[in-house]
Amino acid sequence: MTEVSSLTGRLLVATPALADPNFDRAVVLLLDHDEEGSLGVVLNRPTPVGVGDILAPWAALAGEPGVVFQGGPVSLDSALGVAVVPGSVAGEGGIPSYESGARSGGADDGVAGAPAADTAESVPAGDEPLGWRRVHGAIGLVDLEAPPELLAAVLGSLRIFAGYAGWGPGQLEDELVEGAWYVVESEPGDVSSPDPEQLWRAVLRRQRNELAMVATYPDDPSLN
Repeated sequence: MTEVSSLTGRLLVATPALADPNFDRAVVLLLDHDEEGSLGVVLNRPTPVGVGDILAPWAALAGEPGVVFQGGPVSLDSALGVAVVPGSVAGEGGIPSYESGARSGGADDGVAGAPAADTAESVPAGDEPLGWRRVHGAIGLVDLEAPPELLAAVLGSLRIFAGYAGWGPGQLEDELVEGAWYVVESEPGDVSSPDPEQLWRAVLRRQRNELAMVATYPDDPSLN
């Protein structure tokens, strides 16, 4: 199999040509990307559901707007926590595949008696706080089965997602070739943007190339 260069920690920004309504103007943070596939969360799909309505213990740590975000079309009945720990040293942390059953950073949403996530491998040795696993730089996954008090003093921001976006082996690469996505660097502030509806334009606008012009693309392509 052709070696895949990992894009973990980068952003996928939907191009105006992407027709899938699930990803129209989407900004996806890639949490895992290798030859076995890709997994990420859409950063700019807030829902009307408050974090306190489904994960009350974590509500006080969730950034504004304090709502659950739709992370993607897959497993909408599961919750995933992504958080920034300021001052974290950049590392090479990855996350286990959902296929393995180890949902580090995830919790079954509202399912009584659901088995706790297997976190034995989710806290590597080093300076990372318990209950948080680095994905890229200061961005990491939160073990939502852990007591929030473990992270309350160190989290800079927390976002809760329902569901995620997933791609099988080679699928994302095919979409990149087809021109469905721009790949750009992420910034810690992208996870906690207080104005997520404007994130697509904001991310493009900060690029120092022709992508900055794409930010002016009208919502209705017929107006271009």
